[in-house]
Amino acid sequence: MLKYKRILLKLSGESLMGDSKESVNPDTVTFILEQVKEVLDLGVQVGIVIGGGNFFRGVAGSDKLGIQRANADTMGMLATVMNGILLRDSFNSHGIDAKLFSAFPIGSFIKGYNRDSMVKRLDNGEVVIFVGGTGSPFFTTDSGAALRGLEMNADLLIKATKVDGVYSADPMKDSSATRYSSLSFNEAIGRNLGVMDMAAFALCRENNLNVKVCSIFKPGSLKRVVLGEDEGTLVYCG
Repeated sequence: MLKYKRILLKLSGESLMGDSKESVNPDTVTFILEQVKEVLDLGVQVGIVIGGGNFFRGVAGSDKLGIQRANADTMGMLATVMNGILLRDSFNSHGIDAKLFSAFPIGSFIKGYNRDSMVKRLDNGEVVIFVGGTGSPFFTTDSGAALRGLEMNADLLIKATKVDGVYSADPMKDSSATRYSSLSFNEAIGRNLGVMDMAAFALCRENNLNVKVCSIFKPGSLKRVVLGEDEGTLVYCG
């Protein structure tokens, strides 16, 4: 029995790298597609927000290269577009219909975002991929994920990372760190756990959109999440 029938999956650009030093690891992309296909086969409707950090990170460009922050963020948004095109074509080549929606139009090949069209695509069982973040500088793709998750009336926002949940400390540095199975938004903020940026966190909390943090690299993790099994960490309103 499905617990969540419509999800927004937030992927970082770095997730497409896997363990490789290349910007994109084809085997990793294929693995991610397989995880998404598992939930599609269950009848789950899937939206994806993809970051661009494997190509360019706006904050880093602003800090290290002297690029004005607004311009650096624009470059980061364009990086998400490249990842979105990659994901769309990869889904299509695997027989999965996918549609790309950008926060801003790009030339003649990517139209601007249209919510009505997006919802129709979801209802038809297509994967919808959101790129360009919010379309404005000074917002991260976490904020873009919160925004699109609310616009598509998602049952859950899944932040898929390299770690299988939210821990009391960095599990890579502290062997005694323990994973939370669930905690409230207020608890996550009070403990300064850094699940998402504060703008995204506030948007989710104010609009009752729960967040699940899990590993995209753990086989079957997405499937277990949508079935309501004990996977990752649930950050809930209340």
